[in-house]
Amino acid sequence: MSEKLTIAFAQMNPTVGDIRGNADLIRAARKKAADAGADLLVTPELSLVGYPPEDLVLKPELLLEAQAELRSLMADTADGGPGILVGAPMPDVKLQENPFKKAFTTAGSEIYNAAVLLDGGSLVGWKGKHFLCDYSVFDEKRVFKQGALTGPFSFRGVRIGVFICEDMWDADVCETLAEAGAEMLIGINGSQFNAGKADTRQLLAIERIKECELPLAYLNMVGGQDDIVFDGGSFVLNADCSLKAQAPMFDEHFMVTEWLKNADGEWECQPAETVAPEEELAAVYRALVVGVRDYIGKNRFPGIVIGMSGGIDSALSAAIAVDAIGPERVRCVMMPSPYTSRESLEDAQLATELLGVKYDSISIGPAMKAFEEMLAPVMAGTEADTTEENIQARSRGLTLMAISNKLGYMVLSTGNKSEMSVGYATLYGDMCGGYNALKDVYKTKVFALSRWRNENKPNDVLGPDGAVMPERIITKPPSAELKPDQTDQDSLPEYDVLDGILECLIEEELPLVDILARGYDESTVRRVWRMLDLAEYKRRQSAPGVRVTIRDLARDRRYPITNAFRGLTNR
Repeated sequence: MSEKLTIAFAQMNPTVGDIRGNADLIRAARKKAADAGADLLVTPELSLVGYPPEDLVLKPELLLEAQAELRSLMADTADGGPGILVGAPMPDVKLQENPFKKAFTTAGSEIYNAAVLLDGGSLVGWKGKHFLCDYSVFDEKRVFKQGALTGPFSFRGVRIGVFICEDMWDADVCETLAEAGAEMLIGINGSQFNAGKADTRQLLAIERIKECELPLAYLNMVGGQDDIVFDGGSFVLNADCSLKAQAPMFDEHFMVTEWLKNADGEWECQPAETVAPEEELAAVYRALVVGVRDYIGKNRFPGIVIGMSGGIDSALSAAIAVDAIGPERVRCVMMPSPYTSRESLEDAQLATELLGVKYDSISIGPAMKAFEEMLAPVMAGTEADTTEENIQARSRGLTLMAISNKLGYMVLSTGNKSEMSVGYATLYGDMCGGYNALKDVYKTKVFALSRWRNENKPNDVLGPDGAVMPERIITKPPSAELKPDQTDQDSLPEYDVLDGILECLIEEELPLVDILARGYDESTVRRVWRMLDLAEYKRRQSAPGVRVTIRDLARDRRYPITNAFRGLTNR
């Protein structure tokens, strides 16, 4: 019987679809595990193909390549070094003794989101994820088959109970493993970030430990995938719920743990490195940086171009971009109109100087004049209104897209969640862009993050020390500056009121009576509710962006565009 086990956990950042690259990451981690004397290397959920693969997993070519790399990884373990617990898609093998012989000839094969254990040049075993994620950004029931409730793997004399991500959020999987003789629990995960989730995971792990009376190790991946950010924060808890190891959030990390049997013959993890989770503002800011960095890097854009306004949204977006990919790959463009204030011109230029980025100023005055002349026959006899304002925004959007086309840089749009919620944005204007760092960040949080970044600098960012924007950008009243003396509050409630109401409507889906019970004015609530409903068609056409709240406006809140129901807002 084994009395000691060394387990290495690779908190990896795989890329969806880059099977060879992901396999090489696993091989590199296995070498580190071997150098550390580890018996077992654990990698995250679907680490071989990246997560979530969505409909990619229906492609026979992808499945064939994944199986080929699994066979290669299996062969690697014949050297007597560490075994590998790897996340990978696996076929239904009821009719096949060896799943690696299964040929994927059609996309109709039944596939599992699986944990695969390789050791000694052989397949020790595999199991499919039982509780498939079918909410928020995940749609696993569309592409994966539900795994059965199964017992533990036998690995070098130790019975290891393995679960996959969502399997920890319900008692059934872990209880089945414990009842079948598991001596420890190990979870491989692709768990997305949202504020406060790190605490939720540990509380759930404690629930499973108390039910099963077993130690539990939780490995999460890191990195950005489209609008998702995985935040790491992997941890190990002993059967007494004491924390014995914890990896940092957002960083790729290699964590080695030593396990010994105590006097009662039960496995205990010995104390290892423990890094406390980030506090909320730091975690949200780092999530935004990681999301932008990986979207740019994994999609191979050479850089980012941002339209600067002298306002807080573009200033914070520029800071995030510079922190993500460095000032030499970020280009900021000020596009003044006759309504642009001197303050905005000064603030935009000073912000770019603080960030050290290339700065251009391109007046949209000639474009405004050209459109005025071009549209004069159609608009004759009408009064100026939002049409002329939107022409300004669209002239800026056209300018940015032209620069993007010429240089290959991606346009980072700068609208925040408050504006996107109520439609305070111009289609094909300030909404132009390939990605949006602030899409899921309310305006009040934009202010808080800006103050935080002016006073703090995360260790992994590429931006400057010290302030990244002038204080005046944070303190002055926000304005679109599309007409004289304009402020956002000409069209919207104060942002603390607006954001509070929006959180009630979006994150909590509260009825009117419950929102009013929190002290909000009824006419204001009805107005915000109506703006939220009517702006759905704009949001459907917006760029993807980093998801940081529990309910974003893209895939979490799914309302029809054609929608006659207005509820109590019909009054």
